[in-house]
Amino acid sequence: MAKQQYFITGTDTDAGKTHVCVGLLKAAARRQLRSMGIKPIAAGAEKIDGKLRNDDALQIQAAGSISLRYEQVNPVVFEPPIAPHIAAAKENKIVTVSRLEGFVRGTLLTPHDFALVEGAGGWRVPLNDRELLSDLAKRLAIPVIVVVDMRLGCLNHAFLTMEAIRRDGLPIAGWIANGGQNEMNCYEENLATLNNMVSAPLLGSLSWQQDSQTAEEEFDQLLQNLSS
Repeated sequence: MAKQQYFITGTDTDAGKTHVCVGLLKAAARRQLRSMGIKPIAAGAEKIDGKLRNDDALQIQAAGSISLRYEQVNPVVFEPPIAPHIAAAKENKIVTVSRLEGFVRGTLLTPHDFALVEGAGGWRVPLNDRELLSDLAKRLAIPVIVVVDMRLGCLNHAFLTMEAIRRDGLPIAGWIANGGQNEMNCYEENLATLNNMVSAPLLGSLSWQQDSQTAEEEFDQLLQNLSS
């Protein structure tokens, strides 16, 4: 079986990238796939046993079926929940695309069947005064999954995000409508508009207030759609 590798981005901060990443990793594990997730950079962490740990990265680490050290999952982490390039500047550090690429490629050397690389925020997130996190995705050259936070304003965010990804020369494996965080007015109408106007395939929609069984079923179907 060929390796499946994807970059997970969202239409905004808190679009549900980690929720999707964790759900897909668990679905892959249920299919007996060797799965792992990587969050190259994170801002917003607490000290656990004296070491900074980001909650999203911890969830991703736990969801993969491959046992990885925290540093392999999340090599660059900052304590304040602010833009990564600002957090780095406050610590007199510079984060570069080449450094993150080295970390990610090192972790991807671990034998696997299914791997997800989760971004931070949306597509155009600065890493320093001249590089963006999208530059890392371009270097990795793997298909992108877009998580659309289904709320007022999501149509514009989704269209612009996918335009930017295509402009960067990357294929979009598909998009996911995440209704898990909000109960959106005219949800079905907005979903239909996106589905009609976006050329990338809709992998699935995540229902509002999922129970655990519904979540598993939805993510199993998402993974099936992604693999087909």
